[in-house]
Amino acid sequence: MSRESRHDILFEPIQIGPKTLRNRFWQVPHCNGAGSDKPGFQAMHRGTKAQGAFAAVFTEVCMVSQDSDAMPFVGSKLVDKGDIRNLRLMTDEVHKHGGLAGVELTHASSFGFNAETRMPGRAPSQLPNELDPMSTAREMTLPEIRKSQRDHVDAALRAREAGFDLLTVFCGLATMPNYFLYKWNNKRIDEYGGSLENRARYTIELLQMMREEIDDCAIGIRFPIDTLDEPFGYGDLGVRAEGEGIGFIKLLDDLVDYWDINIGTLNWGEDAGSSRFFESNHEAEYTKHAKTVSKKPVINVGRFTDPDLMVKAINSGQCDIIGMARPSIADPFMPKKIEEGRYEDIRECIGCNVCVSRWEKGGPPIWCTQNPTAGEEYRRGWNPEIFTPTTNPEPPIIVLGAGPAGLECAMTLGKRGYETVQLIDAAPEVGGHLNWVTKISGFNAWGRVTDYRLGQINMHTQVGMELNTRLTYENLLDYGAEHIIFATGSHWDTSGMSAVLHDHIGGADATLPEFVTPEQYMVEGKKVGDRVVVVDNEGYYMGSAMAIQLAEAGHKVTYINFTETVGPYLRFTLEEQRVYMKLLELGVEIVSSHMVLAAADGKVTAMHLYKGETVEYDYDSVMLVTHRISDCEIYNKMQANPKAMEEAGIKSIHLIGDAHTPGMIAQSTFSGARLGRELDKDNPDEHKPFIRERRLIDSTEDDYRVDADAMSFDLN
Repeated sequence: MSRESRHDILFEPIQIGPKTLRNRFWQVPHCNGAGSDKPGFQAMHRGTKAQGAFAAVFTEVCMVSQDSDAMPFVGSKLVDKGDIRNLRLMTDEVHKHGGLAGVELTHASSFGFNAETRMPGRAPSQLPNELDPMSTAREMTLPEIRKSQRDHVDAALRAREAGFDLLTVFCGLATMPNYFLYKWNNKRIDEYGGSLENRARYTIELLQMMREEIDDCAIGIRFPIDTLDEPFGYGDLGVRAEGEGIGFIKLLDDLVDYWDINIGTLNWGEDAGSSRFFESNHEAEYTKHAKTVSKKPVINVGRFTDPDLMVKAINSGQCDIIGMARPSIADPFMPKKIEEGRYEDIRECIGCNVCVSRWEKGGPPIWCTQNPTAGEEYRRGWNPEIFTPTTNPEPPIIVLGAGPAGLECAMTLGKRGYETVQLIDAAPEVGGHLNWVTKISGFNAWGRVTDYRLGQINMHTQVGMELNTRLTYENLLDYGAEHIIFATGSHWDTSGMSAVLHDHIGGADATLPEFVTPEQYMVEGKKVGDRVVVVDNEGYYMGSAMAIQLAEAGHKVTYINFTETVGPYLRFTLEEQRVYMKLLELGVEIVSSHMVLAAADGKVTAMHLYKGETVEYDYDSVMLVTHRISDCEIYNKMQANPKAMEEAGIKSIHLIGDAHTPGMIAQSTFSGARLGRELDKDNPDEHKPFIRERRLIDSTEDDYRVDADAMSFDLN
């Protein structure tokens, strides 16, 4: 199969200063939890994208000096020779696959908490940081400004020594260049404050210094061209695309080789916008202005997954290069698949922002709902497109349950060459709970989890499928399978049991007409009254989503949650603010920091967590979003009867996904992938040992050496 000719433009090489980009696909800087302290993880995660034909592959933020320490958030560093050695692994891996390696040179100014180094911070003006009021910095004198610029240049020289081809000066989110640029941060009255030219002076001089010493790397800037109106941005105290945004580009255009353009501020949910609130290429109304003034190649982001939309962005004059962060995580091989015309094999990002949440939680290893191999490339030796063939393809295997975990597991087994896998589900279609979750307002894109796996199973495996089939314990014993994998999911508790009370809500019982769970409402069509109280003790998306769904259907909704916000995990996915505003827009009464104790006789009783006072809310119906219970009864019964299993010829049973432990979808797809990849290992219910990158006392180089059969390099 060959690609459509209209997509040829995506594969034209582009000159970027002294470097040649082999195509128009650019993995923009994004965090993954590796930094420079886990060099194997960093190298293989980025190298996999180069293997998938991304022409440019970047680190995340890479700190230029010791007083730019963002701990507990995890970024790279280029402050000493050890960092050079560690990041050299990444550049070697990217180069091996024909890509250009890029680094995002960063000084976090007052955002750098310096929790590890204990060094005082530096900033244009001495202001507390909006993210952490206890994080502030020294207002720099003129010699200290020159020292800060020198730190950037020295880090750039170390980056070149480490093998980086593309040197991006980060002028966005919370960095020294943009803190000088924004009136929000810069209150100086000397030559570095006041006019646009003065506020841009720091970055202009920095680029001039880099140019004097580096001529064999491409040098560019990552720049939010618009910092947006309040409440999402700084308004006129930041920059606006048609004003100082393009003004800044004009001032620096002759000093750079490329512009990596996005939007937003520290409130970066407007940049990495979730699919609940933003379509692909949603930044175009702002980013399109860059090319009206720049003579250099321009990169744009916008959760691009559709090659036609990519071509449209280029042909319209919006940009020259397609930047990707989240889509490159979901499918590191997207460019190669487009190049080869394998469009149906693209694993499209669903915009759930689980990847983002890992950084926001302090930078643990990255997760991806669509791509369970993300973050596992080095430590487990996983590649999203490579599956170790099984040496025993014949044993009959049942995967019971066709939700995210079951689909992932069946697909993985099929791609490994198992020939007698049967995927069985009681529902008329695959998808599990996603069949109704995707019908909730804003969640349509999550259907890609089902669509991709079903398509792969149908095109690339011999997996059989039985729908509308509900098997009992006895049916399974008689089926003739040697291995049974239970992916039977979970259901919402009907009694209000939750983490808040560790007990039931008094009077709550969703077998009664006035109480309802999300499944009863969305799947069974259970009727609710005019006044609905939504009790959200889950803390992620479902409670607020149900409140929005009910309000949009015309109900008067009171939303009660036990924290100070609308689902605390939504803060990590950058959706909190948008969800809160949507609830307000719909007239939902938001009751935070309250614990629901009882619901009876048309009144919900809730207690304020800090005051201890109770208050009552009238209801016609109560929506219980409190706790999920695993559906694992048949598994438990079978596990308790090994003799019956032996007599039936069943050699093993396994429990995955929500049927094992309810969690987010990313955990379900990972659970299915892991078992599918390790089913033929000894004791596959136990995770196969994986590589832990850490310092070993009294170690030798052999302690760090990686199995050559699993990895493409070792850590000597």
